Amino acid sequence: MFAVVSTEKLYLSAGTVMRAPATWQEYQTLRQHRGEGSIPRIKYRSGEVLLMSPLPKHGRDASLIADIIKVLLDHTEQEYDAFTPVTMELPEESGIEPDYCFYIDHWEVVSGKERIDWRNDPPPDLVLEIDVTSYSDINDYLPYRVPEVWLFRKSQLLVYKLQGNEYHLQSQSRYFPQIDLPAVIAQGLQVAYDRNTSAAIRDLKQRLG
Repeated sequence: MFAVVSTEKLYLSAGTVMRAPATWQEYQTLRQHRGEGSIPRIKYRSGEVLLMSPLPKHGRDASLIADIIKVLLDHTEQEYDAFTPVTMELPEESGIEPDYCFYIDHWEVVSGKERIDWRNDPPPDLVLEIDVTSYSDINDYLPYRVPEVWLFRKSQLLVYKLQGNEYHLQSQSRYFPQIDLPAVIAQGLQVAYDRNTSAAIRDLKQRLG
């Protein structure tokens, strides 16, 4: 693992996670120094920054599972908007970069917007997080009141629903109550790693009919 974090250079080797005390202004400086790219990932919470350089597996799994979500939404005839990469920020409080955001119930509210005001616009209805390096924390989404968060960790899909001020693990997603999501995703990953992502998506579409 190798990391360089300074005003001149920002670099983390793949798979590296770094945590350090920081102010909101220092977090903003790091984001500006990173520029338009999305690596390393940077988040801010409770007076500290966390940086993570994802492994290739991270991006592949995120892309595949997001594609699976899109296929399921299309199959169930639900309209949506999807975003990646995206930075969610509440000044002086929180800054996070989810792997994928989906607006399903509230897609019309953000349709056509170039920027989302996280203090006034509704949060994404569904967020996808891939956790390969123990960087993700479900409670990062509490300040934004994201209704449902999918956390993929150790080859297992965990579906969390916001209830009051806490996230609770659920057996099903509210958006796909009749679908065995762990089985669908396990099958998709198996096909993708045996062959490729396009084969996995074709296989899913054929099984859905």
